[in-house]
Amino acid sequence: MVSRALGKAVVELLVVAVELATVLVLFSGCDRAGEGGKSTATKTSRPRVAYVTNGIDSFWVIAEAGAKAGGEKYNAEVEVHMPAQGVADQKRIIEDLLTRGVDGIAISPIDAENETPLINDAARRTRVITQDSDAPNSNRLCFIGPDNYEAGRMVGQLVKEAMPNGGKVMIFVGRLEQDNARLRRQGVIDELLERSHDRTRFDPVGADLAGGKYSVLGTLTDSFDFNRAKGMAEESIAKYPDLGCMVGLFAYNAPMCLEALKHAGKLGQIKVVSFDEQAETLQAIKDGHCQGTVVQNPYVYGTESVRVLAALARGDQSVIPANKYIDVPARQIRKDNVDPFWVDLKQKVGNKAATKPDASQPAAPVTK
Repeated sequence: MVSRALGKAVVELLVVAVELATVLVLFSGCDRAGEGGKSTATKTSRPRVAYVTNGIDSFWVIAEAGAKAGGEKYNAEVEVHMPAQGVADQKRIIEDLLTRGVDGIAISPIDAENETPLINDAARRTRVITQDSDAPNSNRLCFIGPDNYEAGRMVGQLVKEAMPNGGKVMIFVGRLEQDNARLRRQGVIDELLERSHDRTRFDPVGADLAGGKYSVLGTLTDSFDFNRAKGMAEESIAKYPDLGCMVGLFAYNAPMCLEALKHAGKLGQIKVVSFDEQAETLQAIKDGHCQGTVVQNPYVYGTESVRVLAALARGDQSVIPANKYIDVPARQIRKDNVDPFWVDLKQKVGNKAATKPDASQPAAPVTK
């Protein structure tokens, strides 16, 4: 009797052990949980990652092409989202991605300071990096992009080339709440006023910014409204007859300035310096109506974002540098190198990159 009871107990214990092991296997297989409860892909599975821009523009078409190429190269499923209605739309997209349980998100924040809580919440639930524009006070894992302060100083160098004897400058930009816009603007100003390198410096928008040879008349923000951007350019041309150079810090600003100058019959009389690679800007450089532009590398932003997110999803933390910054240097484009640059750009994305903002349509955030 004792032997039979003992045998029955042993059998029951074995059954419980098998059932427990089965539950654990099923749980680990379904959840694939890694550190912090975030899902972990295997080396052969395809992690699902998202690339979220901060608006709609040909700049982001280039980045999208890079992200899709990265998906093929790094065996990842990639979806690209371009919010058309600003911060609220970007927030909606991110919340939807989190609900669907993506393995990682690369975000270009529209308003870094006010979106930091959103980014921190996302970082608790999946892997989050920033690209193009940073949110340095958030819990993002790393930033992929250029040193925007140094890129701004590169813009200032082009202004000096356009006006070697000095002159008056007006800066045009969508908004200054973004980390990249603030840093670019300060870089331009510090370069023109021959200041030391200081990323923490910020001159008030209405300050009298006069140096030995150059003076900055002001910084005009258009809130991503293309019609307003063009209108501000027209007003500046009329208000300041001695205006020497117009500097556009977002992709669409220089094309709007060029249109205003064309209508005023002052193309070539007032210099133009740009940021990014709008087709109108590149053509104006070829035609001699724009001194040059400082370009980023949105294609690489896309490929690098996917590379990092896919690796993280597979448990590889080594892709995050110690300083949490992956530098993608900016470059200066002038008349002597615009042709090969444009050829390479078209090869990557075709004519999609040669589009321009339609001023007749409601403006979407284009925050380069």
